[in-house]
Amino acid sequence: MIVPGSPGAAARTARPGERVGQTPAPTVAADVRFAEGMIPHHRQALEMTSLVDERTTTSSIRAVARSVTAAQTPEIKAMTGWLTELGRQVPAGHGHEQAAGYGMATQEQLNALRAAKGGVFDRLFLQLMTRHHEGAVKMAGEQLAGGRDQRMRMLAKDVYSGQSIEIARMRRILESLPA
Repeated sequence: MIVPGSPGAAARTARPGERVGQTPAPTVAADVRFAEGMIPHHRQALEMTSLVDERTTTSSIRAVARSVTAAQTPEIKAMTGWLTELGRQVPAGHGHEQAAGYGMATQEQLNALRAAKGGVFDRLFLQLMTRHHEGAVKMAGEQLAGGRDQRMRMLAKDVYSGQSIEIARMRRILESLPA
């Protein structure tokens, strides 16, 4: 492998066994907790967005659902692959215990959302998804404070910024809905 020199200096050949570039930060418990909690958290959000097309005609809510699905589907895939690389078991389903206290909807709330249509659905969806996103932002903040793995930190930054923007968007939509 060729190692570039500083500006104006000649390149050199790396020695056998030499590490080139930054040494990755070691994985710590906060990294694993983040992935193991965020996967079921994201799965529940995808379950909620899957209800949108059949229960609303509100274009802004459909756009929110598409945005959530587009962001969270590849994030689940990335975290699943990362946990698998570590030899960790990927959480099944969207169990409430893994992400308790982070805006997860209860079974009763999910059932109410499944039963709702039209304006009632719109309002409930936005309320539940806003709280859900607030929980994800909290999880991402904890990862950024205590995590070290570069991939999980980058993902947490994406979750933090993307979902903060979506929270503001959902609040504006909720305020604009007829009473």
